Amino acid sequence: MRRFNRFYTNLIGVLRAGLLDSPYSLAEARVLYELAAAPGPALEVADLRHGLDMDAGYLSRILGRLENDGLVVRERSDADARKQRIRLTDAGRAAQGELDERSDAQAAALLATVTETDRRRLIGALDAIESILGGGSASARTVVLRPPGPGDLGWVVQRHGAFYAAEYGWNEQFEAMVARIVADYAESRDPRWDRGWIAEVDGEPVGSIFCVRAGREGEATAKLRLLLVEPKARGLGVGGRLVDECIRFAQRAGYREMVLFTHDVLADARRLYQRAGFVLDSEERKPAYGQDLVHQHWRRIFLNPAR
Repeated sequence: MRRFNRFYTNLIGVLRAGLLDSPYSLAEARVLYELAAAPGPALEVADLRHGLDMDAGYLSRILGRLENDGLVVRERSDADARKQRIRLTDAGRAAQGELDERSDAQAAALLATVTETDRRRLIGALDAIESILGGGSASARTVVLRPPGPGDLGWVVQRHGAFYAAEYGWNEQFEAMVARIVADYAESRDPRWDRGWIAEVDGEPVGSIFCVRAGREGEATAKLRLLLVEPKARGLGVGGRLVDECIRFAQRAGYREMVLFTHDVLADARRLYQRAGFVLDSEERKPAYGQDLVHQHWRRIFLNPAR
């Protein structure tokens, strides 16, 4: 952790005499930022000190320098003469605006050579650091739904195979079936009718779902396929978001109904389908994937399709 702190402070130049090649230190620049971001034209000095967790004497010296430079004005509070308020001057707002522009340019330069995939990983890592060190709960973690990218379809096959083998003892026949579904999607996908989503948490894939046509173009039935939520993402609402997004797409595409195929042992998934309005059509018991399973067919009718 200390090594990362040293790396990052060097990377963004906070140890230099002036932040972002400006005349102002990091602390001074942060004071200007907080004043510019304040909801009103002025901020009580006590609130500024509390928000920055800064020593009163140190803050007073910073404000004195900024005041001498004509960037801020200190004045007595109208409500309580014992309290001081601080506000930016026009020159102060101009200086803070220039610091903002330089900070944006620095961030853009740092990310210029970073791929889209690595940017998602970076954002996820930053979210995780903030959540962990800031005392955030699991529910505050960022869940992102996005289209499948390069390598994601292989991940879907691999994770289905590994997950269902570990959780339910299903053999390689199940993984082979998933591979066929994924291959059909990749080879014949029509964006008007077919769509897939990958769920990410902290920049890592943790779930999937697909909406595909049940038959020929123009038929009114969609299939929900390959819903997966990794165990580490349970409790974050990932499964519900994936199912809801899949249903919304199907309705917008003009499907009149959606069907899905599952098994009775998948209790968590079944609860998601029931909450989303699916009704059990039929079921039968027969061996599959090295197990004796109850196969289930579920259906949901769309009362107001888009087309």
